[in-house]
Amino acid sequence: MGARGSDRQIDNIEFNVSDIAHSKAFYGSAFGWAFIDYGPGYTEFSDGRLTGGFTTGEPVRPGGPLVILYADDLEDTQQRIRAAGGTISRDVFAFPGGSRFHFIDLDGYELAVWSVDA
Repeated sequence: MGARGSDRQIDNIEFNVSDIAHSKAFYGSAFGWAFIDYGPGYTEFSDGRLTGGFTTGEPVRPGGPLVILYADDLEDTQQRIRAAGGTISRDVFAFPGGSRFHFIDLDGYELAVWSVDA
């Protein structure tokens, strides 16, 4: 997630997993995905079209992966989400390559928005 994405578009999907090596073996074998390791707690995957990540930094989340959108301006995007009726569930935090926050949409789905640090 180090390269700038397109403003307000889905940019990444993150799976919270219990064992990165097992997830890499499964998705590599089943789908031919390629991987780049960014330390023991995070691996980026690529299916040839979309990238995402496996992380052990959060609990496994039944019900699906975390969809991550890109935004040029996190503060503006937070304001847009609040104005549309969404809720910020995790304030902005830094990670290698940028910053992000999480929000809950009107149906209770949690998504995240990230941006490259200036």
